[in-house]
Amino acid sequence: MIKATGIHKHYGDLHVLKGVDLHIKQGEIVSIVGASGAGKTTLLQILGTLDHFDPMPDATLEINQTNIASLSRKMLARFRNQHIGFIFQFHQLLPEFTALENICIPAFIAKTSKTEAETRARELLHFLGLSQREDHKPAELSGGEQQRVAVARALINNPAVIFADEPSGNLDSESAESLHNLFFELREQFNQTFVIVTHNNELANMADRKLTMVDGRIV
Repeated sequence: MIKATGIHKHYGDLHVLKGVDLHIKQGEIVSIVGASGAGKTTLLQILGTLDHFDPMPDATLEINQTNIASLSRKMLARFRNQHIGFIFQFHQLLPEFTALENICIPAFIAKTSKTEAETRARELLHFLGLSQREDHKPAELSGGEQQRVAVARALINNPAVIFADEPSGNLDSESAESLHNLFFELREQFNQTFVIVTHNNELANMADRKLTMVDGRIV
């Protein structure tokens, strides 16, 4: 599913990633932990194609059998929309849109018809226990409900992998536990692959594998 070799990243003179090798299988849930500044979020952004790794002779990144470095900017944007889902610490829902509308946005970008997108969004809302909340705007939802809407948005295009950056960091303990269990339900239901950066030890230890980053490397 994901094969990364020799991933380096510099920001000016700052060497953030120092030769990361990573192999993640379809259906795996992998957590990435480490101290602040270890390079976790930078690695997640590169794996999620939101940032570029340094062009070096031995550096490669393959996602879902696609060589990421070979894609043009336009092709990369299309690939990201079709194959990758994102969940962030702060849900990033658009306040002027309902839950249903927020979920449908990636599908509309992918040129999915309104009928098809809304049907899929309602299926996800039902699966997530939010069928009665589809017409509510983010301000009318609890923090846990908002994050579940964000999960549905990440799933709307049936992505190959979901990248989550501190997904439960803004939730109370009960909502966080519910979200953590949801990831495993999604894996069982859809064979979904998750790569999760987290400081939550409970979530990190639930994963199939826990990778620890120290000073720009996986140790």
